[in-house]
Amino acid sequence: MRDGADPRDGADPEEAARQICLRLLTAAPRTRAQLAAALRRRRVPDEVAEGVLGRFAEVGLIDDEAFARAWVESRHHGRGLARRALSAELRQRGVAAEDVHAAVGALAPQDEIATARRLVGRRVAATRGRPLPARVRHLAGVLARKGYPPGLAYQVVREALEQDGALAAGLDLDPGFDLDSGFGPDPGSEQDPGLDLDQVPDPDA
Repeated sequence: MRDGADPRDGADPEEAARQICLRLLTAAPRTRAQLAAALRRRRVPDEVAEGVLGRFAEVGLIDDEAFARAWVESRHHGRGLARRALSAELRQRGVAAEDVHAAVGALAPQDEIATARRLVGRRVAATRGRPLPARVRHLAGVLARKGYPPGLAYQVVREALEQDGALAAGLDLDPGFDLDSGFGPDPGSEQDPGLDLDQVPDPDA
């Protein structure tokens, strides 16, 4: 699909760049890096692209900081994504590290835990009748795919299974089951190791 005038068609490169950016921004919010990539694909000269992008940023048509905040709000509350997954998505879209950190940092650990509880709580009933290790893997996998770190997921899954009567309160999960193996490493996780899940209100209670 064509997304604006093309400098290869003889159009003024600056006007072509403006039209490309306006059409893309009309369809959906974009980061500066996404728009720059679109201009490169259309072979807009780099110096022209930088000038147009700079002017768009000056008037607020490009605002990566606002984009990151809106992305975190939408993807966490709409899709249940954790901070690690949100950070990865923003980096993939070219958002600067400081803007990623600020946007993701606005999501409190308590919010992340409450969302993890909701995600698991909606699925616990569907796992009844399965062996306990299979239930744990399924529920942990739900959280892993959304970027929740293993330690948080372990506690949330254990808590949910205790409440469901599948695990006696205070007992550990199957010692033969390695929950961390379902997640992989968690580089740079910002989860507070001292946070007590028992002190966080359960929104579904």
